[in-house]
Amino acid sequence: MRRARKILLILVFGFGLAGTAQAQSLGFSRGGDGPIQIEADDGIEWQRANQLYAARGNARAEQGGVTVEADELIAFYQPNAEGENEIFRIDANGNVRIVSNDEVARSDKAIYDINKGVLVMTGDKIQLDTAQDTIIARDSMEYYETQQFAVARGDALAIREDRRVRADVLTAHFGEGGQQATINRIEAHGNILVSTPTDIVRAEKGDYDPARGIATVTGNVKITRGDTQLNGERAEVNLETGESRLLSSPSGERVRGLFLPKARTGGSPRTNGNQ
Repeated sequence: MRRARKILLILVFGFGLAGTAQAQSLGFSRGGDGPIQIEADDGIEWQRANQLYAARGNARAEQGGVTVEADELIAFYQPNAEGENEIFRIDANGNVRIVSNDEVARSDKAIYDINKGVLVMTGDKIQLDTAQDTIIARDSMEYYETQQFAVARGDALAIREDRRVRADVLTAHFGEGGQQATINRIEAHGNILVSTPTDIVRAEKGDYDPARGIATVTGNVKITRGDTQLNGERAEVNLETGESRLLSSPSGERVRGLFLPKARTGGSPRTNGNQ
């Protein structure tokens, strides 16, 4: 019975997809012309009045090297100019997992707008893993296939090896590294926190180069190392070496430092100086 349902959806989902490159990727693949193959444990329902197909129970869709797994998959279709049914949106609900050769995405819910080439993931524990990087978001994550970037919103975290960059919003830009998709730049906005083995750096905006391990941060910058704190408007953090440099701002605002010498007998006053 499960095999019969799978064959049915191969035929139905094949209509209107062969010439739609974005539909073939579900947001992660830019190649392949084959139909979407769908199977489910609890059956597949065709709702003609609502113009949708619903697959429930360990549902799985596969096409062009990409697999989408969820408790429920819903595909919405509409007639195109030739009068054929064309799928324009796919919803995945519950335990969503999207896998391509280079990426794995997980979330509670996902909506893929085929015409726009935009995948939106929401729910708890939203995560995107590439060969080198992990991006985690609390509220949502959007993946823009044509422009090749992803936006993580809500206490977003980027991880590569032992390097971490956290912010309210992270925008990851993808490039091609050999056969694998790689993140070559991350923009950070709001409540930025960059950690090295020795320093904690806070700022309002940032630009991070994962390959070089260099993060440039701006706006109300605070670098804390033990009892020492440096304040300014711009800094460069090397996550490879763990070194942080507070830089002068274009406006000429002075860099300020607060230093606490090691305690001596009788105590020691704090020193507040300019650099």
